[in-house]
Amino acid sequence: MFLHIHKSKIHRVKVTQANLNYVGSITIDEDLMDAADLFEGEKVQIVNNNNGERFETYVIKGERGSGMICLNGAAARRAEVGDIVIIICYAMMTPEEAKTYKAKAVFPDENNRLV
Repeated sequence: MFLHIHKSKIHRVKVTQANLNYVGSITIDEDLMDAADLFEGEKVQIVNNNNGERFETYVIKGERGSGMICLNGAAARRAEVGDIVIIICYAMMTPEEAKTYKAKAVFPDENNRLV
């Protein structure tokens, strides 16, 4: 049996861009991706603290050090520039792995930069 376990999150980042005319996904500053152990193409859940929306998409790399959090395609309808979101990633683990796994949490500053 496998369990869906919280793997990592980027807590309370600000949406910097929304691009409705893109194919889809969320573009994340590569520094934040590395800190949260996120991979390009990995599925994530986005939680919008401003309006309560929750949705899933996949990650694409943004410019390192830019602070970019850009919702693309249909996801751009779920948040406005300036909204605060939490980006959560889950992994499938056995119960034995889940007992010892330590999730990563990243807490960027108000400019989406690592502190």
